[in-house]
Amino acid sequence: MIDGVLGEILTAIVTPFKADGSVDLESFRRLASHLVDNGSDGLVVTGTTGESPTLSDDERFALYEAALEEVGGRASVVAGTGTYSTDHSIHLTRRAHELGVDGFLVVTPYYNKPPARGIVEHFRAVASVTDRSIIAYNIPGRVVLNLETETIAQLAEIRGVRAVKQANPDFEQARAIVELGLDLYAGDDDLIFPFLELGGLGGVCVHTHVVGPQVKEMVRHFRAGDVEGARAIDEQLAPAIELLRVAVNPIAIKCALNLLGHEVGGLRLPLVETTDEEREAVRGCLERLGLLRPVAA
Repeated sequence: MIDGVLGEILTAIVTPFKADGSVDLESFRRLASHLVDNGSDGLVVTGTTGESPTLSDDERFALYEAALEEVGGRASVVAGTGTYSTDHSIHLTRRAHELGVDGFLVVTPYYNKPPARGIVEHFRAVASVTDRSIIAYNIPGRVVLNLETETIAQLAEIRGVRAVKQANPDFEQARAIVELGLDLYAGDDDLIFPFLELGGLGGVCVHTHVVGPQVKEMVRHFRAGDVEGARAIDEQLAPAIELLRVAVNPIAIKCALNLLGHEVGGLRLPLVETTDEEREAVRGCLERLGLLRPVAA
């Protein structure tokens, strides 16, 4: 573990699929190693970016084992084990713990909008089966409710809950998370720099699949006191943020990876491939980042 509990820059790695729709573990291993060699302190495996809702438990466990074998010891491996079901989340967390992962990303239970006290008990139950770090994932845009600061304060009292992945541009709440003694990770890639200014640790990122070295360099500049240098890098990364907005995650980033030759395959329904127009928009972003040469007219 590097620069903190689990690292500053964690990439929520995609799950590659073969042409027949099965998990491509060899492509996953290659991508995992590439990411760690290019700016990532750790990987979040089977997060939403990894299409976790469409993976079987056995596929999840195979991915954790592959990540640990490929990059364990030189990067942290964080398992995305949060689901709506507390029992299922406990099962996934217990097994991932046995396999040896370094920590867990646990999302706020979704869809049914449980009351705050239910959310707290959910995290308490999951934390009871491991002594390793838990990152609470607050993403109101997808789970329909926001973890209020008072609720986060209660989570901070649970043994093992050591960080929050905050996908919410509420800077006052972000500052409060830091004041609670929790590590603050940006949950949206465009929040990394402003969260650093508030005392944040780094980010759980998607764009680092393609701009990992630049994001790591931005953090290095900031930590060295070169805030303006970090800001300049952040501004240069605007096309990477635009890329993610071309299509819902992880459609666009998988398209980008395939264009760059990483061969991560397609997606599982209900996610679908980019349209021709979306693909060209992704290509344009990669060209502006200097990662692809412009197509000759």
